[in-house]
Amino acid sequence: MNNKYQLAQSVILGAVLLSATPLAHAAQESEVFDGKISGKLTFASDYVFRGESETMDGDVPVVQGTLGWGNDLGWYSGVFASNIKFADPNLEIVTAPYIGKTGEFGTSGISYDVMVFSYLYPGASYSNYTELWLKVGKQFGSANVQLEVTPTLDDWFGVKGWQGVNYAVHPSYGFDNGVKVSGSFGYQDLDGEGAEGWGHWNLGVSKAYAGINFDLRYHGSTVEADHKVYGTQTKIFDDRVVLGLSKSF
Repeated sequence: MNNKYQLAQSVILGAVLLSATPLAHAAQESEVFDGKISGKLTFASDYVFRGESETMDGDVPVVQGTLGWGNDLGWYSGVFASNIKFADPNLEIVTAPYIGKTGEFGTSGISYDVMVFSYLYPGASYSNYTELWLKVGKQFGSANVQLEVTPTLDDWFGVKGWQGVNYAVHPSYGFDNGVKVSGSFGYQDLDGEGAEGWGHWNLGVSKAYAGINFDLRYHGSTVEADHKVYGTQTKIFDDRVVLGLSKSF
């Protein structure tokens, strides 16, 4: 598949997601099943997931959208979608329905977030898999720290017998002028015959202006040429800088 087709696909996906945002905005004006609908649209130079470029080393820009629902009790659900590009030509789009619950442990100030997140690949269902996201966090003035443990609930990326657990810490700090510095430092553990995990990290700065959030982020990983899984594809794990623009509705 050539880059022009991929770019056209990204634009079409963006148009579809953009067409849904008026519905999200209108739904915010009234409650739906005792909750509210929200949406988010993102344009970025790449889609990096745990150190890996999901677009063949930034070969095409990405358009991502989220349409979600949440209520005052902390329950939420929705769907995420993005264009992608892998060596497998059938992997063109990922859609990800999710459901979860957020809250706080009593009056401790320690938050929790439990979410089931399924990665579905139209045209490549053999790669589908699901993760259970478990997070706890604590606010310290202008700083926040979240700890994450995310195991797979079935075969990782559809590879028979492979199971994964992502461990990560997500620190952030918000300044009075609206600038936010945030990062993520983690390890994607991977078990199974021929499997091997890897470390990953990112550090970036974001700022909202005129209703649009601008994010500039540096990504890196520990994947090198001797890696059992990605040793022949190290380019998609190269360190990179990603620029993203997003709008919430």
